[in-house]
Amino acid sequence: MHKTIWKPGTLLAPVPAVLVTCGTMEKPNIITIAWTGIVNSDPAMTYVSVRKERFSHDLIAKSGEFAINLTTSSLIRATDLCGVRSGKDVDKFQLAKLTAEPASRLACPIIGESPVALECKVQQILPLGSHDMFLAEIVAVDVEDALLDEKGKLHLDKCGLMSYAHGEYFAQGRRLGSFGCSVRKKNSSSRR
Repeated sequence: MHKTIWKPGTLLAPVPAVLVTCGTMEKPNIITIAWTGIVNSDPAMTYVSVRKERFSHDLIAKSGEFAINLTTSSLIRATDLCGVRSGKDVDKFQLAKLTAEPASRLACPIIGESPVALECKVQQILPLGSHDMFLAEIVAVDVEDALLDEKGKLHLDKCGLMSYAHGEYFAQGRRLGSFGCSVRKKNSSSRR
């Protein structure tokens, strides 16, 4: 298969399109972030990369905290709106018709309409050039009760998570397998 070579760029896709909340319950803010992910499991750690000139950058740097709110297909307009408007000019919660709810371990809010929120405390700020990376410990995870079965297993497939790829939003597709499926022994009854 022939490939055309491009100059270095940010073409890792898809990535999550998340709503990051910061500020306080009295003066909350939201920023849409696509540059985030998990960096460690014990302790659970994540990051968000934010341009220095963004209104949320200083809010996160000063408070040392933020929440990552997962987005769903039903939140596409709010997710896009919070990415194209500045919190220094508008109240994004009001504009996007989102509910600011108290976090369990942070002063900043989480978003009521988000099925899962990761409450994060900044451990380190890494200046990288165009963005600063806020490396953070996940101190709590808020999960919508409707996504848990009777045994407490999380079913994220029920909420319609969305992702972002090269300027476009996408709904998460069908399940293709689970971790370890390539090495798992087949059930003898399934061979028939």
